[in-house]
Amino acid sequence: MEAVKRILRYLKTTPGKGLMFRKTDKKTIEAYTDSDWAGSVVDRKSTSDYCTFVWGNFVTWSSKKQNVVTRSSAEAEYRPMSLGISAISIANNPVQHDRTKHVEIDRHFIKERLDSESICIPYIP
Repeated sequence: MEAVKRILRYLKTTPGKGLMFRKTDKKTIEAYTDSDWAGSVVDRKSTSDYCTFVWGNFVTWSSKKQNVVTRSSAEAEYRPMSLGISAISIANNPVQHDRTKHVEIDRHFIKERLDSESICIPYIP
């Protein structure tokens, strides 16, 4: 219900803009992530980006400076992947959304999901 209120608030405050959801046969939820490594010249923290698509429609996105200094480009890439996966989990179970906002996603989250085969992460160059 909170998501519906948020959408209605957005539509009310942006009358000249809107969201377009196209009808599609694609019934999937997809997330894409990317990061730079040590991109900030001030503190060498990385910046992470992610976006998610529901049924082929672009629905969420974020670009955020990581809160820790990563020691490799692999680690910098791994951190936002957990955020994208958590976004998919929340999208699949929106009832839990309010209770999961404060949870910090740990790197082991991905490993657990891969081990249980509840997610598949293909490499897309």
